[in-house]
Amino acid sequence: MNGSRIIDSESAMIAFGAEIAESLKAGDVVALVGQLGAGKTHFTKGIVSGLGGDPEAVTSPTFTLVHEYASGCRVPVFHFDFYRMDSAAEVLGIGWEDYLDEAEGILLVEWADKFPELLPAGTKWFRFEILNDGSRKLHAHGE
Repeated sequence: MNGSRIIDSESAMIAFGAEIAESLKAGDVVALVGQLGAGKTHFTKGIVSGLGGDPEAVTSPTFTLVHEYASGCRVPVFHFDFYRMDSAAEVLGIGWEDYLDEAEGILLVEWADKFPELLPAGTKWFRFEILNDGSRKLHAHGE
């Protein structure tokens, strides 16, 4: 899962997330990095959809810090957002290690680059870049 791809619409972003979902399994950690409005949450909608869940249920967890999507999904999804977190200790305080240790679902982390030291080896990284024409370029690296 290395390389880059140009995405030219929200629906294409959701479709790409659904495509990536096919290769995900319980215990996987997916790091999403990019500026506001770059497509991280739409990508997450695609992953949830690709796992059998309702993409309309997906919203950014900026104020709640984590959302869980399990209904209909073949594997539960735990959707984190580190945007408003001020320290690694604060992330640990919301039970981050418990989610990692239990490994019963897939962890998706928006703004993961704020605390990369908290992410395990084998994390799948996706960097979202907004291009001048409004399309997005996704750079993927990891297992």
